[in-house]
Amino acid sequence: MTARWPGIFVAIATLGVCGQAHAATAADQLYERTLMTSADARCRLFKPAVGSALDAARAQARGATLRSGASEVQVQAVEQRARAKAGATACASKDMQTAAGRVRQAFDGYSTMLRMTYPGDRATWQADRSVSATIPVWRLSQPAGFGRDRLVFGLSGRANDMLAVATFADDAQPYAARLVLRDTLRTQGPYLNARNAKGLAANAAPRNASRVFAAETRDAAPVTLLPTGAKTGLSFRFPREAADAMSRLDPREAATVEFVFTSRTGVDTVRRAYVEVGDFAAGRAFLR
Repeated sequence: MTARWPGIFVAIATLGVCGQAHAATAADQLYERTLMTSADARCRLFKPAVGSALDAARAQARGATLRSGASEVQVQAVEQRARAKAGATACASKDMQTAAGRVRQAFDGYSTMLRMTYPGDRATWQADRSVSATIPVWRLSQPAGFGRDRLVFGLSGRANDMLAVATFADDAQPYAARLVLRDTLRTQGPYLNARNAKGLAANAAPRNASRVFAAETRDAAPVTLLPTGAKTGLSFRFPREAADAMSRLDPREAATVEFVFTSRTGVDTVRRAYVEVGDFAAGRAFLR
């Protein structure tokens, strides 16, 4: 990986709309995009739309670097070097201005896109910047099946509320829902020992290493948010901080959505669905 500005010019010139550079590794892309987002924060190089597009590409490169086998410590070291390089370069320097021009050229079209698809190892996030004042729509969503039940999970509406919308084949009615995410402050990394095993459950952190977010609301789901083909379902809204917590996770790991039911015996039963973290952070940045 080069720390020289000419290397930035080459890589930025080859950034496609999908964020795939043929001439750079994932770590190279992370370095370059972190450098330019850091420079933008200090020097205000770009209009907000271009800056947001660049930040979304940075988040996507971060995920790709982790998927390639780099550890969180290695990723943070790349980001630290990039920020140090950006901080050591004058805003008005020729190198800075030339690199900024390349970024504008590469991301100007990207910044006007309304929709993006972020494929992961096992699941895909769909991002949509369009919003409606009257119709609830998904802005970032991932469908999932669990047994005979179905789920759509993600961000909805102008406020980017984090929702789990589920339909149950037996018409069961959960009275509560929980989102279980690995606690990054109490763990040193994701639980990926069974990465190649079937099912996302293998990549979910154990309960004693997780944070649990209880849904704040339970409502009948709007038809526009239901899983494909479903006529009715329930919508559970989680706290805003849950989205921040999910953005900090490794793209290879899974989040657990638990639906809690009261059985005939009076003892709670739980049905679990799993969502791949994937490029959630990149999709969230794209919406900005």
